[in-house]
Amino acid sequence: MTISQVSKTMARRYVLGRQGLWPGRRWAGQDGTAHALRSSESVQMDPLNVMARSHDLALWGRVLHYQPEHLHTLMYRDRGFFDYGSHLRIYPMQELPYWRVAMRRKGNEPRWATFAEQNRALLNAVKAELRARGPLGNRDFTGQSRVISYRGRKASALALYYLWLTGELMIHHRVGFERVYDFREHIIPASVGHEAMDAEAEQFFARKVFAFRGWCTARGWAAWMAFFVERTLGRAEARRWLDGMMADGTITGVMVEGENDPYYVLTEDMVLLAAVNDGHIPEAWQPLETTTQEEVVFLAPLETVSAGGRAQALFDFEYIWEVYKPAAKRRWGYYTLPILYGDQLVARLDPKFERATKTLVINGFWLEQERLGKDADFVEALVRGLTRLATFVGARDVAAAAVKPPRLSKHIQRRMKAHLRCR
Repeated sequence: MTISQVSKTMARRYVLGRQGLWPGRRWAGQDGTAHALRSSESVQMDPLNVMARSHDLALWGRVLHYQPEHLHTLMYRDRGFFDYGSHLRIYPMQELPYWRVAMRRKGNEPRWATFAEQNRALLNAVKAELRARGPLGNRDFTGQSRVISYRGRKASALALYYLWLTGELMIHHRVGFERVYDFREHIIPASVGHEAMDAEAEQFFARKVFAFRGWCTARGWAAWMAFFVERTLGRAEARRWLDGMMADGTITGVMVEGENDPYYVLTEDMVLLAAVNDGHIPEAWQPLETTTQEEVVFLAPLETVSAGGRAQALFDFEYIWEVYKPAAKRRWGYYTLPILYGDQLVARLDPKFERATKTLVINGFWLEQERLGKDADFVEALVRGLTRLATFVGARDVAAAAVKPPRLSKHIQRRMKAHLRCR
């Protein structure tokens, strides 16, 4: 099926739908969490817990009745998924044989090869402790020399990180967000105990980029391909890859209205893109409850569709996660989240959960268009979304004085307090 051009709206809906964020939550519970993780291809983890962690917010936006315990069970009890990489992303466990190629290549990088050579005794000592007493976290290692590193303050922290990054160790479980390690062979199912051939792994990742991103330009695909396979791809090699995938029918080129460069989509997804382009919702995308038009969704800070500049490309919406900016340089707020309404990003919310009082505090709220604050349908969708968010984090009260205009603030507080009292 060939589509020569699609509108930016249709392209945006396709990417949102491919990621499970539009037209509404289509999965539920723990089984639904597994489906969402596989469909999204990769969810980035982050330790910050101002209200909820970024990966939990990402799954909450896709899965009805999601709870962090669902993810912990899927990853560390059922071993259906694992977390890996300097960007700390979650992947399906069946992908591990391909990732072992990337892990081996990571260990061969000059920086890490030098670290291993200079710290052989340390690495052997850490492995000996794991064999004798494992699984272990960094806190379980005492008497270690101090180091200055983003990865930890003890030599054992760097050793554990290196052994994990190169695949000899994996995360057995987490206590809070702290990692507890064990040897890979003690964790993984036997079915994924092998390492793929290099060529096989690269073929897998070449396709995964498109499944993960939805659609890509040649430049965008090459950047993510290099990230996945842990090696540099020159422009000529990237072009050969794309030409080969076009020739064998893996991908199809599509022009997006207003863009100069072609985008590429998995050919098997063209039926989805065609349905969206014709104004239909694919059967597999039908929501279980409310749509994003009926109830807004607050996107995670590291959400695939909006992080890393993608909010501008897809939604013409400026979004930078300002958590690492000095307070004086923040334009919006510490933990600001984009607000998805229908298929558009229309506002920003800076929330915080005060655990001592169980209060969801809204530190900031900014509409792209002020008139939307007077739209009864949007206000109802906003209240529904905020109520679901408050319920998810365990809030018993809400403080929305920062919302402007004051009339909207009072309406939100009155409606939400009534909902929360009925829980």
